[in-house]
Amino acid sequence: MDATMTQKPRPVPDRSPRMTLDEIHAFLAAEFPQINQDGPTYVVEDIGYGAARMRLLVNERHLRPGGTVSGPAMMALADVALYVALLGAIGPVKLAVTTNLTINFLRRPALCDVVAECRYLKVGRTLAVGEATLRSDGVEDPIAHVTATYAIPPKG
Repeated sequence: MDATMTQKPRPVPDRSPRMTLDEIHAFLAAEFPQINQDGPTYVVEDIGYGAARMRLLVNERHLRPGGTVSGPAMMALADVALYVALLGAIGPVKLAVTTNLTINFLRRPALCDVVAECRYLKVGRTLAVGEATLRSDGVEDPIAHVTATYAIPPKG
């Protein structure tokens, strides 16, 4: 008899988010109050297991000369959104930190909110690798593509 025929099937991993939207909002308000200290700036719109959608409410402080959303504002959105997506996979871990972030600016953003759609390609015990696509609100073509790696601290 073939050995593969006698093996038990692998259990299906639980892919439900480890935190709800309300839990994410409360966690960010408690642990990272600076991200919204001058009023709402970052809004988590959806959370999944290793996935998130987040919005940057663009105002004058996010603009650069020429009247467009600045690169640093888009990078900050990507970093926060990818962190939130990671929380969706591992739960409330304060000290998961960015170890690498690469952004490719694809086109000039429209003068409106920026939306980040994130997903993780791999979530391991100590490292997680994800990507984000940034779009101007209501525009299909992406304005930036981001890849990032996060270090996950040991449990305990």
